[in-house]
Amino acid sequence: MESGKQVTLQLMLAVGAAVIGSVQFGYNTGVINAPQKVIESFINDTWYERYKEPITKNMHTTLWSVSVSVFSIGGIFGSFSVGLFVNHFGRRNSMLMANVLAFISAGFMGFSKLASSWEMLIIGRFIVGLYSGLSTGFVPMYVGEISPTALRGALGTLHQLGIVIGILMAQVFGMEAIMGTADLWPILLSFTFIPALVQCILLPLCPESPRFLLINKNEENKAKTVLKKLRGTTDVSADMQEMKEESRQMMREKKVTIPELFRSPLYRQPIIIAIMLQLSQQLSGINAVFYYSTRIFERARVTQPVYATIGAGVVNTAFTVVSLFVVERAGRRSLHLLGLLGMAGSAILLTIAMALYEQHTWMSYVSIVAVFAFVAFFEIGPGPIPWFIVAELFSQGPRPSAFAVAGFSNWTANFIVGMCFPYVEELCNAYVFVIFTIFLLIFFVFTYFKVPETKGRTFDQISAGFRQSAATGGEKHSPEELNSLGADSQTGF
Repeated sequence: MESGKQVTLQLMLAVGAAVIGSVQFGYNTGVINAPQKVIESFINDTWYERYKEPITKNMHTTLWSVSVSVFSIGGIFGSFSVGLFVNHFGRRNSMLMANVLAFISAGFMGFSKLASSWEMLIIGRFIVGLYSGLSTGFVPMYVGEISPTALRGALGTLHQLGIVIGILMAQVFGMEAIMGTADLWPILLSFTFIPALVQCILLPLCPESPRFLLINKNEENKAKTVLKKLRGTTDVSADMQEMKEESRQMMREKKVTIPELFRSPLYRQPIIIAIMLQLSQQLSGINAVFYYSTRIFERARVTQPVYATIGAGVVNTAFTVVSLFVVERAGRRSLHLLGLLGMAGSAILLTIAMALYEQHTWMSYVSIVAVFAFVAFFEIGPGPIPWFIVAELFSQGPRPSAFAVAGFSNWTANFIVGMCFPYVEELCNAYVFVIFTIFLLIFFVFTYFKVPETKGRTFDQISAGFRQSAATGGEKHSPEELNSLGADSQTGF
């Protein structure tokens, strides 16, 4: 069957409903950026009302930093809980249940101004972080498991597309002309309940993951019925055969815990690859750009920094769509390499532009081009690929634990960058992006030598490559042997 005919209405509904969780994650990542000044004023006024004295500069910076970064702390806890949910309740039901957190957080953030309580704002941000941490595990796992092999990369990219659409929505809604005002910012932050409501309506119309039904629940007939709906055909024997093979493989291995991922030679290599790819996404400096883009543009003397930030959001979304169309043709590994190298070049250009602004005012335009290029290259590779490749590197048994570890790595790095960037920027000034350039080059070298190509391979073929590598202590094989294993002949696994 041609891959074009595999996109059924049921498949697109299921993927679309799941990706609402990704939009939520993106929205809550970007929403705090634009109304920074009005939220800081709210903290000042509330402190004065409560204690009848002005807030100290240190306390003010601390409360603002905590309001921003507590989102990532929630994300760390959420991502680590992914396995607990998906193994007991299934992929779809887990996504449905997580929306309770979105509603609670919207209540806390929405009423924080009315209650004159920055504590409610911080609690709301923590709870929505918890929700987002769970979503970053649930969504790519569910999408990866319901997608046909030929479309897994393209549909996996939709998770990242959801994130960038969410960030763009937050940037636009956060403008002063819309909701970024002293009166409306609580509504801006609590807007998160609307996508949660939509997801609660759509998810019950979507099927459970057929892999979960067959492999975890041993419900073969249900899995077959779901597959027929998703594929839009009565002949799903190839998919069933692949899942049964994976199930047989799983029976030979007991349930995999997080420590076993690192102890077992079978999983050690794929888990290190998964962690490094997640770190390559966060330590690339992209969140430094998202959290502080307005400040970067202000520093470069851009006259309307908020519009330049929204421009970066538009570029972000456009290039995620580009990635969606090329990921199945170009492959994961080559796009990731291209993205890392392009970002390193853009970071060097941004450093030069920021360093030379005093001598040449036209360098402010170069800094905008550099930020846009940085964002574009991010969305070609390091943005979408680390999320869905985790589902490809692991079979059904270790997959939930692997997602927990990968999510934890991603959120922890996110938190470190969010907390440390303002201080590092003060120390390094224009040269702050040199640090990210060094990281990008390290990740490029790692990807080149260690990351296999997973394009067009079944889950079982990919794990067979790692099994063979573990059995032989990682020694090289002939291209013929590698092809028969589902390994990438270029990387030798």
